[in-house]
Amino acid sequence: MRKIISYFLFTMFLGIGIYALVGGSPAEKSGILRGYVYSMNGNPLQGAMITATSLDGKIVRRTLTDGSGFFVFLNLPLTGYQVRAEKPGYVTSVQSHVLTGEKDSLSLTFKLKAGTDLAEKPGQTEKGVLGGVVGGVLGGVVGRVDSPVAYPPPPPAYLRSFNTEEYDRIYDNTFLDALGNPLSTFSIDVDTASYSIVRRFINEGRFPPKDAVRIEEMINYFSYDYPLPEGNYPFSISVEISTCPWNIDHRLVHIGLQGKKLEAKTAPPSNLVFLLDVSGSMRPENKLPLLKQAFRLLVEELSDKDRVAIVVYAGAAGVALPSTAAHRKEEIISAIDKLQAGGSTAGGEGIQLAYKIAEENFIREGNNRVILATDGDFNVGISSTSELVRLIEEKRKKGIFLTVLGFGMGNYKDGRMEQLADKGNGNYFYVDNLLEAKKVFVDDMRGTLFTIAKDVKIQVEFNPAKVKAYRLIGYENRMLKKEDFADDTKDAGELGAGHTVTALYEIIPYGSKESIPGVDLLKYQETKIRPEAFKSKDMLTVKLRYKKPDGEKSQLIELAAEDKGTAWAEASEDFKFSAAVAGFGMLLRDSEFKGHSSFADILELARAGRGSDRYGYRAEFIRLVEMCSLLDRMTDKHD
Repeated sequence: MRKIISYFLFTMFLGIGIYALVGGSPAEKSGILRGYVYSMNGNPLQGAMITATSLDGKIVRRTLTDGSGFFVFLNLPLTGYQVRAEKPGYVTSVQSHVLTGEKDSLSLTFKLKAGTDLAEKPGQTEKGVLGGVVGGVLGGVVGRVDSPVAYPPPPPAYLRSFNTEEYDRIYDNTFLDALGNPLSTFSIDVDTASYSIVRRFINEGRFPPKDAVRIEEMINYFSYDYPLPEGNYPFSISVEISTCPWNIDHRLVHIGLQGKKLEAKTAPPSNLVFLLDVSGSMRPENKLPLLKQAFRLLVEELSDKDRVAIVVYAGAAGVALPSTAAHRKEEIISAIDKLQAGGSTAGGEGIQLAYKIAEENFIREGNNRVILATDGDFNVGISSTSELVRLIEEKRKKGIFLTVLGFGMGNYKDGRMEQLADKGNGNYFYVDNLLEAKKVFVDDMRGTLFTIAKDVKIQVEFNPAKVKAYRLIGYENRMLKKEDFADDTKDAGELGAGHTVTALYEIIPYGSKESIPGVDLLKYQETKIRPEAFKSKDMLTVKLRYKKPDGEKSQLIELAAEDKGTAWAEASEDFKFSAAVAGFGMLLRDSEFKGHSSFADILELARAGRGSDRYGYRAEFIRLVEMCSLLDRMTDKHD
């Protein structure tokens, strides 16, 4: 009887505790439980059975881990659970946890020991992987619960998810009247982090936060088959116009830039400083262990004329490897292999030291670059984004560029990472798996490391006799004032060797009766369309300014384009695929401009635009859209 009373009190107080934490009854709200299963040597275990059992002994959910050892349960009632991981040939492990907030994502880690698969009997208890005695429900049977009951302690901070990831707010670009606003000006963006972050969320079985979806980064994750540049220009410009697939009354403009490719034999020598975060938050498998694998790949790609130094930072910054010739690959890789995580995060101090070493080993007419790899969670020393930005802006003037690689989840600081890369004349990637590391450091290595043009700005002038209104899709945090286009003091994006840049505009044709936001009539002036505009065949003119990597004066390129009435069926595969990615981004953002798009429509577009797909990236995109289509059926709204 005493045991029954103890068990009753335990479940009662547990329920009260959850109610207090989330501000309502457990039945009213739901949470997410996810995690990974590894062997004792750190290898992911695929096909492990994960069972979530309620405290009254009922099996609530079951699933199998995927190839990365990952599992997820969505929309779980907020109550106590026993979570069991088992796989033939391994000792079963059980943990007991509680979801602590609405839509919270509690992350568990299991490490299974090879050996006999022990089947627990009623009344047994087992040590959980993260400490604490697990009693209660085992294998769907209510086990022995001793009095007093001690609820297991939570996992260490670096394994818990507090939903502290940060994404800067994005407001969709709106339609602008072409007569009153004929110029659209923005900085190019070759960052791809948003796509990898979105992929990570979808692979976890949930929709990404809306502000994690930067449509231009998703579009530019993929390369496109644009004409190679001719003459001395570092890139080419191409324009294609057709029907807008999500609104047949509109037109869609596809603008593409193709950067000049750089062969290995003509690539300048590189002076690289790896700035690696080894703080305590970097312990999980998808952080420092993955980081080390990624940088091993990069070292293997470097030529003998390159140099590498390694700076690490945790509670303080230090030099793990002085600047070393890249032909000493074993020595460099050995230094990477020895890295271990621990301590707080003195990111600002590490950045200062990394730039100091880069300056000491500066190669004139070479590629001088700091490569920062972190989860962005700086908390010691210079930690505010504004202070770090000022420091990096000062250093870029000395010809040292910055590449930023993000790792991990839970405490990830996306906005900070993006700003640091932008102000450091560099690029920003998010590495969620080893294949992404290969894409960044092997497949796209020259584009990642070698800048062929800096401060690249685009200004599109629309002919109001052809265009009633226009909307730039994406690039919301890359917008510039029209006066900034010809101002060489204004910073803009950088273009790497062989990179492509793509931008899409949705157009409301001249003469459309569709209403658009406007302003009251002006009192002192009148805006009119010049007669010449009606005679011109041009819909728009693309103007582009850029500087050489070591230059300070910009050069101008212009290209006029007319709408020849091309039907969507006749559009290029690249146009179709980029439109599919844009539409997908609008659906994920639940944009008011998504028109009649659905995941089924996006799948049709993407399949039509898949093309040769040498590396399979477009096929992977199609798989992500299919997963979202399934998630959309199972959830009432995006998490």
